[in-house]
Amino acid sequence: MKKLFLLLLLFLAQIVCSQTYTVLDSVQNTPISFATISFGNGNGTFADADGNFQFSKKWYPDIDTLYISALGHKERVISTTLIPKKIKLAQDVSELKEVIITAEKKRRYKTRKIASEVHNDYFKCWLPTVESEIAVFFPKNTQKPTKIASIYLPIKVESSNRNSSGGQSFSTIFKMQFYTNDMGAPGKRLAYDDIIFNVTNKDKINFELNVSEHKVYIPKGGIFVSIQVLGYADKNGKLQQTKKYHEVETRKGIVKVSTTFRPLLPFTNKINDYRTFTRRVFFKNRTWQRFDPEYSETNNLIKNNNTNYGMGLKLHLYEDK
Repeated sequence: MKKLFLLLLLFLAQIVCSQTYTVLDSVQNTPISFATISFGNGNGTFADADGNFQFSKKWYPDIDTLYISALGHKERVISTTLIPKKIKLAQDVSELKEVIITAEKKRRYKTRKIASEVHNDYFKCWLPTVESEIAVFFPKNTQKPTKIASIYLPIKVESSNRNSSGGQSFSTIFKMQFYTNDMGAPGKRLAYDDIIFNVTNKDKINFELNVSEHKVYIPKGGIFVSIQVLGYADKNGKLQQTKKYHEVETRKGIVKVSTTFRPLLPFTNKINDYRTFTRRVFFKNRTWQRFDPEYSETNNLIKNNNTNYGMGLKLHLYEDK
């Protein structure tokens, strides 16, 4: 009986720690993929492709409020003492995505590549967390209609410089978005669908993401291409709902430290200007900051002038006729 009681307690504890909630559109009653769940303190998590996320007071005992948001919807504020199983977000007419209709003609085009900057130095890499979004600027250097065919993403799959026999396997889910150029910084988000993709330990260090079917054209003022890690995928390819932070005891008390994810992102000092921006996605204002000496005086990447993520592009330059 004691064993049975202990097993029952363990089962109940697992249920409490794995409460699943679903974010839905209030009008269509359909799941909202990869909605943002902010904790109000600069931390947070994401729903998966089916709009599901897990939250537990045992995981985050100091969090009393959730801020649920998604593009085209009004933010909803919910107390963690009473979270409904189905969280419905009202549509925000002012933020509903535009519909881009692009009728591509069969035209000749020339292919042009903007080379990525790849290296394998752990100490020159950005350690991705769910908190940060990184955006890289690309100008439009021609009058011809220019479509992004592929995006080259430098990656480092190992977490250190030590040689290993294959390394630990992983599959990480990323989200890609596109922004206008607003006086040299990322501006309005362009009305393309989120591009969700996986990177694994088996991928090449110059990862190529084919985005041709999304018909992303570079505006006259240039474009910012951003990537953001959502977390690891489970064995079925879905976003894992795991704790995204761990607590570290310091002299000033307990500090929340973000979990870092592989692959690492190589930064470079081989690009002259500052074309890389970053922002914290769970803060309310979500302000972009240029990754330069004003960003931080203590950041080791910036100290060594590794201020740009070496993203590259494959472009299709179309003839006018």
